Amino acid sequence: MGLVGTTVVRDGGAALPRGFWAAVRVWLEKPQVANRRLCGAAIEAEGTVSLGEGGEASSPLIAAWGGGGQEGREVSAGAAELSRLWREVRGQLLAGHGHLPPPLTPWDGTGRRSELRAVLRTLLPRGRPVGPPAPPRRELAVQDVYNGTVTFLPLEEDSEGKYQIKKCNIYQIQLTHIKDEEWSVSVLTPFPEDWFSDGIAYPKLAWLGNELLSKLAKWSVEQKPSEFKSTLSLISVAKYSKVYQDLKEKYKEMVKVWPEVTDPEKFVYEDVAIATYLLILWEEERKEKGLTKKQSFVDLGCGNGLLVHILNNEGHSGRGIDVRRRKIWDMYGPETHLEESTIVPGDSHLFPDTDWLIGNHSDELTPWIPVIAARSSYSCCYFVLPCCFFDFHGKYSRRQSKKTQYREYLDFVAQVGFVCGFRVEEDCLRIPSTKRVCLIGKNRTYPPTECALIDKQITQYINNRQTCPVVTHDRRVGFNHHSDVFKEAGSELPENETETAGTIWMPGFQPREKVEQIRNCASLPRDFVDDVVLSVANLLLNATPQKSCSNMHSENMNTWNQGESLSLKEVAEHLNKETLKRLKSEYGGLQTLLKNNHQVFEVLNGRVHIRDWRKEKPSRKTKPEVKRRFSAEAFKTRLCWFFLHHPDGCSLPSESCPYAHGTEELRQSQIIKKKKHIQ
Repeated sequence: MGLVGTTVVRDGGAALPRGFWAAVRVWLEKPQVANRRLCGAAIEAEGTVSLGEGGEASSPLIAAWGGGGQEGREVSAGAAELSRLWREVRGQLLAGHGHLPPPLTPWDGTGRRSELRAVLRTLLPRGRPVGPPAPPRRELAVQDVYNGTVTFLPLEEDSEGKYQIKKCNIYQIQLTHIKDEEWSVSVLTPFPEDWFSDGIAYPKLAWLGNELLSKLAKWSVEQKPSEFKSTLSLISVAKYSKVYQDLKEKYKEMVKVWPEVTDPEKFVYEDVAIATYLLILWEEERKEKGLTKKQSFVDLGCGNGLLVHILNNEGHSGRGIDVRRRKIWDMYGPETHLEESTIVPGDSHLFPDTDWLIGNHSDELTPWIPVIAARSSYSCCYFVLPCCFFDFHGKYSRRQSKKTQYREYLDFVAQVGFVCGFRVEEDCLRIPSTKRVCLIGKNRTYPPTECALIDKQITQYINNRQTCPVVTHDRRVGFNHHSDVFKEAGSELPENETETAGTIWMPGFQPREKVEQIRNCASLPRDFVDDVVLSVANLLLNATPQKSCSNMHSENMNTWNQGESLSLKEVAEHLNKETLKRLKSEYGGLQTLLKNNHQVFEVLNGRVHIRDWRKEKPSRKTKPEVKRRFSAEAFKTRLCWFFLHHPDGCSLPSESCPYAHGTEELRQSQIIKKKKHIQ
């Protein structure tokens, strides 16, 4: 009656039982990966507890449970709390002897098995769009390794500050060996009829028996060591949750007035998350160093400037520098300090009075930021969030095939930090991006007296990264007064060599262009695009064998020519050289042009098809309101290509086709374009 769910797991790789405990650890430390209504869990204390009369908790088991980060460092202070709590909790179970109610597997208290492992955690709910946030919930998880069980005891604090077990919501996860490679994972609860669900920290029993159980079973046999650290491993998850919700509420209006062409929700909430992380990191640094004044910063390659705007608003003095001004800069006001300037690594771009340098998707500046920080001052720290792969002198070239390109690049940027004398730390941010690993350098590995030695080490390292090793005489890495190596590489020597000496660290460094080039085929002349579209369509329509499909909307049951599908390579072979040359100058080339003309073509798995609009799936009811409105406003505002050019006309009748069948059907677009500058 108390069985919520069970699933059979086949272990062909000898992962169990170790893999089961690894899966349990994920559910304990990172419950948000399964329950999306949580933003995390704070591990407050962990250690061994005794089933004997004393019930004392031993020293914390951080290593055993894989704990770490801010919570891991604070756990040692919770051993006494855990002992006190364990004594209170045991007395509330059956007969006051710590016995679990059936059908849960009882804890075995004989011999060496008289000790259990316990973890006290607080579940942190995500913020709700409407209304106050849900309160955090405390749980005591008790692990019985011998019996293969972990029991979750939800706790509620009474008016006297004592914790009571919420008995109706006790549940247990069990691992049972059936035979050979066959195991089972089960979820049980003693009081299913009384189960209370708030839909957040206490999900429904059906969710535990289906969603959670299936994830635990999968994780148990598919546990692979991650290439990256746990998310938010260097800061308190509980603090992060609170500050993030506050900032998200404070800056949510930015989404509605975003004047850039980029996705407002992604960029606004990503920068809110990065700002949250930095604010907590800096708060911890002030506590560690006994500082009262908030840290100053410079954001190199600040882009839209929102991160600078938030940090300035939250009391940190600083500025952002970018090669290109953005439209949104005008919205921030004079309190947000943003500069349009080109940064070339050199003595003229040092920041001796700045506490932190930030590189948030800083592209070609990313590997230079640890160098600039090291040479700015002994106290200057840095935070980088690498995205695009750049070396000191251009695009990054892979050197190892055993790692992913992303992991290899992170290791390179971390190595730069080590060479610059930083104790580099790595963390994983909670942002809507695939590139979310940050690298932090806030402590040095050398005394201030060795700055000159480290500076020489940096120069030598950068020089060794170049393709052509050359002799160096100053910080201008790779600049040899007796060599024309840079002239051969296509870079001009400075006009005034004396004035520039010791200023630019790498002649030939290419900063980002001030004017962003649009190379997605959108800037190609309309006549050229129309000619390519017509040529490719005719190629597909005339290819043999010819495909056709009955037009069910036609009274005489004509066949509508769907044409053949051809690979992109086959299509390219039929286009003239001048056309291909022009397309190759655009990112994506032919494929991008065809995808841009989605009214006519479908490009699937490298093959090009004529689009048949009768096969298009109807819009889902859950489509966002903005997209529904956009679709309605765009209806019949453009001519139907098939009506004009296809030998059989359009496959849809006029009333069903979103495009106009003739000029008489054309409507004026109702889409109001955003103003170029919002005052």
